[in-house]
Amino acid sequence: MTQKLVVIGAGMASGRVLEHLFENESGFEVTLFNAEARGNYNRIMLSPVLSGEKTYEDIVTHDADWYDTNGVTCHFGTHVTAIDRVAKTVTSKAGTIAYDKLLIATGSAPFIIPVPGRDLPGVITYRDLDDTNAMIDASKAGGKAVVIGGGLLGLEAAAGLAERGMDVTVLHLMDHLMERQLDEAAGFLLRRDLEKRGIAVKCRASTRAIVGKDRVEAVLLEGDETLEADLVVMAVGIRPETRLATDAGLSVARGIEVNTQMQTSDPDIFAVGECVELDGQLFGLVAPLYDQAKVLAQTLMDSPAVFTPKELSTKLKVTGCDLFSAGDFAEAEGREDIVFRDPARGVYRRLVLEDDTIVGAVMYGDTTDSNWFFGLIRDKTEITDMRETLIFGPAFQGGAPSDPLSAVAALPRDAEICGCNGICKGQIEDAITAGATDLGAVRTTTKASGSCGTCTGLVEQVLAVTLGDDFVIPAAQSICTCTDMTHEDVRRMIKSQELKSMPAVWQACGWKTSCGCHICRPPLNYYLLADWPLEYQDDPQSRFINERKHANIQKDGTFSVVPRMWGGITTPDELRAIADAADKFAVPTVKVTGGQRIDLLGVKGEDLPAIWQDLNAAGMVSGHAYSKGLRTVKTCVGTDHCRFGTQDSTGLGIKLEKTLWGSWTPHKLKLGVSGCPRNCAEATCKDIGVVCVDSGYQISIGGAAGMDVRETELLCQVPTEGEVIDVIKCVTQLYRENAKYLERIYKWMAKVGLEWIQEQVADLENRATLVARFEVSQSVYRKDPWAQHVGRAETYQPLADLTLEAAE
Repeated sequence: MTQKLVVIGAGMASGRVLEHLFENESGFEVTLFNAEARGNYNRIMLSPVLSGEKTYEDIVTHDADWYDTNGVTCHFGTHVTAIDRVAKTVTSKAGTIAYDKLLIATGSAPFIIPVPGRDLPGVITYRDLDDTNAMIDASKAGGKAVVIGGGLLGLEAAAGLAERGMDVTVLHLMDHLMERQLDEAAGFLLRRDLEKRGIAVKCRASTRAIVGKDRVEAVLLEGDETLEADLVVMAVGIRPETRLATDAGLSVARGIEVNTQMQTSDPDIFAVGECVELDGQLFGLVAPLYDQAKVLAQTLMDSPAVFTPKELSTKLKVTGCDLFSAGDFAEAEGREDIVFRDPARGVYRRLVLEDDTIVGAVMYGDTTDSNWFFGLIRDKTEITDMRETLIFGPAFQGGAPSDPLSAVAALPRDAEICGCNGICKGQIEDAITAGATDLGAVRTTTKASGSCGTCTGLVEQVLAVTLGDDFVIPAAQSICTCTDMTHEDVRRMIKSQELKSMPAVWQACGWKTSCGCHICRPPLNYYLLADWPLEYQDDPQSRFINERKHANIQKDGTFSVVPRMWGGITTPDELRAIADAADKFAVPTVKVTGGQRIDLLGVKGEDLPAIWQDLNAAGMVSGHAYSKGLRTVKTCVGTDHCRFGTQDSTGLGIKLEKTLWGSWTPHKLKLGVSGCPRNCAEATCKDIGVVCVDSGYQISIGGAAGMDVRETELLCQVPTEGEVIDVIKCVTQLYRENAKYLERIYKWMAKVGLEWIQEQVADLENRATLVARFEVSQSVYRKDPWAQHVGRAETYQPLADLTLEAAE
């Protein structure tokens, strides 16, 4: 007797089930329902339809003739509204139809973020042909499109709309695109390629609302940024479509629960595709869906079969960009990375090793060896013997390692090498060709590296690339084991190549690891925020614990809180606020510091936001006693009270502190302003000191009073307060832009020479330029971090209360 098979959903999974059944002449009488007004088509190819490369007809899998030939009764554009498991029927607008076996293949539904305005006309999802046609229609008028979601579907939507002439911006909540398939470095490369195609990308972007009256007009982000939008595409994720199964009383968790024969909790009802869940696992890629289809077809034909989820790889072409990922590439104890980068070709490879096997791989730009690597992961192949050449793929086993100078070799001829003298790579290459075969000759001929000296490493590398084995680079200490480049090399690359993110630096400089380490991330974070204050966003996780907590951690795990006292001046109200805070939070130690401030020692970490709020209420801000930045400007009383004072040292100190506070510098920065040569503020052992004299102000730099004790050296003398402030802004910016991370001013001065610093400051046009750059940076960082973190009290709470009983 012929059995009746009713199928709900005409997607790729159920379509493959039917193909297997008909190929084996199973004899089922098939009735097919589909909510869409059409049969099975290749959803993977919707993106080429959107971009105009293909039409719907090109991607149809089963046409009307196929269904007719195989005797399938089709109800397209028809929703099944109910399943009666007792009567074994399904109900729709077409009536009630009986089944012997029922297959649910309802797929998944797009997730709609619950924000105001989500129902406005012009807001669509990207899941099926109707969505695709809606985007095509919307693109005909041009305008601006905002795609919410930086996963595969979102990026394909963005690329298609851009191809059709729309101005597209992608918003992504996470730190980098496609974070489930790609690590941060590969995500950066993908973002860079998209931006080259004219698609704007905003990561860490959270949508607050979609704005419009009669239809969508804009997208409002957290932080109050508004993006104009004529079309908004939501592609933030999918979830299994389980409503029919739930209403029918089937076992449903995240998806419809099935066994390894694709059977649900009802023995006559089966499910395949994105709607199913097996042992807690959901399925979204085509390969496992087709495996499910094959197993179910055999099950329906009474042949033993078992669906076993396999190790999966993702090999995709996103908007023309080849990428591949497989296995587990998360960081974990006992794992190590092998990383290969080819900056010129935009190629990135990362292998994650554990116990002498590959457990994960990420590839971008060149995926030709991906199948070989996937085989090694799947088979858990022991790779000890090919460890040295593994990253280069099967064709290079036993080959030589890659050239460590590839990052410099990839620089174009017009890349600037020496910023002080405006010398580019091509000029140095020409000088070498003409006979300048060592650093001294290049310096004499071109002046490259002849000023501040920070580009010396890059000049030597250009020599090495050009001369090959005829040149030997003097050994220099690299930042860390992630790279062979020095701090100076990396800093010059950041400037010359306009690298504005850590992944950009890792790629252009050929980092050996995927995401840096605890040694290189803090300096990179500093160099990027110093050189690109408007473009780069500070990464708190690349800072030391004190800077992350905005307080100095003590040996017992508590913290010290030091409010700023401008120029060492305070008021009775501020002192009362400090005393009240000390009482309220049971602060065990209150100490006057050498920088003319008051230190509250022993504050619990969870109390930090509350004590900051109380001090803020009294008008006090962070003293940055924990930072690589301005600490204090120590002053004496000057002409206010001292009979020897020659200038208003207190007033000048306050102005300087209010000008410099919040700025990040390579190391801590301390200033002093003394009202006369008696030097009561100890200005001559500070990083920057000012001594007031009858004729004006003597500015000196390079002092120290720690493990090294040094007296400052005279930088210049100026007649007015305004010039003092400008000169100190100028020299601070010089220090910020040229010194190595964790290098105090006196060490930097010894490297570049006081004479060079004096020349930079004396050039009035150059001074004005440096002052302007300093002010641009301060427009971002002259803010109180305490006030910004008062509302984030939950992040300062302990991870757990270890005093609780186990039962609790």
